[in-house]
Amino acid sequence: MKIVVANESHFKYAQIISDTITESAKVRGTGIAQRTPEYIIKRLQNGNAIIALDQDIFAGFCYIEVWGNKGFVANSGLIVHPDYRGQGLAKRIKKRVFELSKEKFPDAKIFGITTGLPVMKMNYDLGYKPVTFSELTDDPEFWKGCQTCKNFDILTRTERKMCLCTGMLYDPNAKEKIENQKLNKKAFKRLKSIKENLFLKKK
Repeated sequence: MKIVVANESHFKYAQIISDTITESAKVRGTGIAQRTPEYIIKRLQNGNAIIALDQDIFAGFCYIEVWGNKGFVANSGLIVHPDYRGQGLAKRIKKRVFELSKEKFPDAKIFGITTGLPVMKMNYDLGYKPVTFSELTDDPEFWKGCQTCKNFDILTRTERKMCLCTGMLYDPNAKEKIENQKLNKKAFKRLKSIKENLFLKKK
């Protein structure tokens, strides 16, 4: 399995990456912003993406987005093809894109928003901490990317203060680092349940 920084030679995988993200959203039934092949290609060509390949077969993907005049960096679109799930590949991709983010943008705060507990755990293990949306980038272009998520109406109803996603942030300049602490899975599940009961019933 090769996990490499993507480039123009990987354009041919844009369609399957887009399709895998779309299908994952349908299966999970949770909020995942959809991405077109054209959108994926832009991320492939600027060296801000990681792709996993089994020989020449697509296995996984994640990309970097830069916001707030390079003050914030988001690791987005983490996806593993169904044929390669359950093998720890997502964690390897996540770690590599996190390392790439720090290499290219050493002073930027790295963040993400997700409804998935596995991704929350991966983020936590890398040193992220849960934060309110107000601590994330205020760049409207980032939040515009949530428009294809089925829960976007919740984000707009709360004036971008809360959604089913949990915001997580890694601050390279933070004085307090999370070390040797385990993620409280029950707390995250409880938080997600509260959000679903609070917002989904109001649709």
